[in-house]
Amino acid sequence: MKSLTLTFVLVGLVGLVGFTAISNNAKASLVPVINDEFIPVTVKENTVNTSAISFLDRGTMKASWYGPRFHGKKTASGETYDQMAFTAAHKSIKFGTLLKVTNPKNGKSVIVRINDRGPYIPGRQLDLSKAAAIELGTLYKGVELVKIEEITIKGIDNPVVMAN
Repeated sequence: MKSLTLTFVLVGLVGLVGFTAISNNAKASLVPVINDEFIPVTVKENTVNTSAISFLDRGTMKASWYGPRFHGKKTASGETYDQMAFTAAHKSIKFGTLLKVTNPKNGKSVIVRINDRGPYIPGRQLDLSKAAAIELGTLYKGVELVKIEEITIKGIDNPVVMAN
């Protein structure tokens, strides 16, 4: 009986695909986003975007990264900084905002969540976590010009994303 229950739980966990978007709006409820919503539909040679997700071009920003010295300390949003999480700091973008950051030199992209303020070095607009810098291939260079797109989910103001 235990093995049957364990098998059922494992099959159920393996079957979970997608993510759940949660609004910071107290009136909103959990909104499951199904993978089918992200598949563009081709109609008579034209692609129609059926996605609930859209990308707002924010241009380019000079990005650096921060990590070991701040790891485990409180961020401006009040959460504990984890250098291996995909987060970033910006001086004015609202906490919780999701950004797609792309390194145009190698085409690598990562999605980060704004949870801190900074950077405080002149000429820099974005401070990435160490994990994001590793993923983008900017760790050793330290500072890189990156393309920024803000991720919005239709009908949800300031989404927070939880992986399933």
